[in-house]
Order: sequence, then structure tokens, then C-alpha cells
Amino acid sequence: MKLLKDFFLNDKNIFLLISLNALIIFLQGFPYETIAKPWQQIFSIIDDIISVLFVFELMVKTRHFGFKNYWADAWNRLDLLLIVLSLPPLLLHLLPLEATANISFLLVFRVFRVFKFFRFIQFFPQVENIFRSIRQAMRASVMVLTGFLVFIFIMSILSCYFYQNVAPEHFGDPIVSYYSMFKVFTIEGWNTIPDEMVKNSNMNSFAAFFTKLYFVLLLVFGGIIGLSIVNSIFVDAMVSDNNDELEEEVRLIKEELTQANLQLQHLVDLVQSQQQANEEKKNHS
Repeated sequence: MKLLKDFFLNDKNIFLLISLNALIIFLQGFPYETIAKPWQQIFSIIDDIISVLFVFELMVKTRHFGFKNYWADAWNRLDLLLIVLSLPPLLLHLLPLEATANISFLLVFRVFRVFKFFRFIQFFPQVENIFRSIRQAMRASVMVLTGFLVFIFIMSILSCYFYQNVAPEHFGDPIVSYYSMFKVFTIEGWNTIPDEMVKNSNMNSFAAFFTKLYFVLLLVFGGIIGLSIVNSIFVDAMVSDNNDELEEEVRLIKEELTQANLQLQHLVDLVQSQQQANEEKKNHS
């Protein structure tokens, strides 16, 4: 029992299990024509065994730390969620064949076993600092991001009324139009939509010019300026968090140096006073 407990409380062992599970699921993604059926069955058995080991890990840790302390850690809550998502395929093995055939649709839950890969995240170096910086950046940029999304919303409705009949595949309704505007604002392939509209419709030269100018302005104000503002605020918030930490570290170092200087000066004063006392003794003698 102690060996089992030591095994599951060692993060290196859990990392190896997750790595092995990732490799097995990767190999299971190949079609049967590529990997023989017996090997597919072996991979499936290994995957189920690892899922069972994760359940044992959950039991060992909750017993060792106590459920309250275990639940208090956000990474443990994530582990619990991912382990629960991987359980439905295991439950199918406990049912008779007739029942399994009737609820075979539950096999779709096997897709959820891929989410076990997310357990890799907790092994990344400085991951806590990264997520803390992201949270701070999201709080700092939420209003700007909301304004940017509202701007896309307004332009999508305007574009829908402009080109609903000209290009219904891109602006047939506000939802489709919103998606098209989002593609334009991401800059990648922004010119594809206006080029298709001009080519596939009977636009005159003025309408074609207006259409291309309209999308150029959308690109400049939304894709270039808008996204640049959002990105700059987000990055600045993340960097400022690191700067705050560096400033705090510098402040602590300065305080330690000040205390060390005071202690050194105190020692110097003691040495000088001792030397003066010795000299006075020599003079009296």
C-alpha cells in the first residue's frame, strides 16, 4: 500500500503516465489499415488501464490530502474533471453485450480521453505566473475587447444591409455577416471576399470601387488599428505584471542591502570603539 501511495504522489510518475497515454491515443488515431487490429486492441486496453490508474491516483490523493484540501487546489479540480470525462468508456466494459449494443452511442465519450492531455499544463515551468499574467491581462483589456467586438457587430449589420443580395453566402444574415467581418478583421485573406463579390456579381465600376474601398477601410480601422490596440493593451498588461514582480524583487533587494549596510556600519563602529578603548588603556598604562 505504501508503494502504491508513493507512486501516485510522485509527480514524475504521473507525468510518465500522461506521456504514455498521449502516445497511445496518438497511435489509436491511425486507421485500421495502417495499424493491425490486434495492436489497436492492445492500445485500447493500455488506454483503459491508464484511465483506471488515474482513478486510483484520485483516490490516493484525496485520502492523503483530505478531500477539502485536495479540492482547494485548482489543478486538482482540473484533474478531477478530466478523469471524470474519461470514465464513460470504462463503464461500457461493465455492462453486458446486449446493453452495450443499445447504448453504443456512449462510445463518443472516448473522444473525451484526449482531454487528459491538458494535465501536461501543470508540469510547465512557471505555469502559475503565466496564468496569473493572462488573468491580469484579460481584466485590463476586457473593455477594449468588448468595444472591438461591438464594432465588429455594428459593421457586420451594416455590411449585411449593403451586400445581403449581392453576396448572400457572406452576408445573407447578420450571423453569417458577423463571421465574414471577423475573417476580414483577422487580415488573413481579407481581399478574398470583395474580389469574389466583384467577380460573381454584375457590379458597375463605381460599385466595384466602393466595395473594394469599403473593405480596405474595414481592414485599416478594424484589422490593423483595432487589433493592434487590443494586442498592445493585452501584452502591456502581461508585461506589467512581470515588471511589478521585478520591481518588488528589486525593492526587497534594496531593503536587504540597506539592512546589511547598517549592520556593517554597526560592526565598523564597534571595531573603532574597541580600538579607541585599547589605545586609552595603553596611554593610561
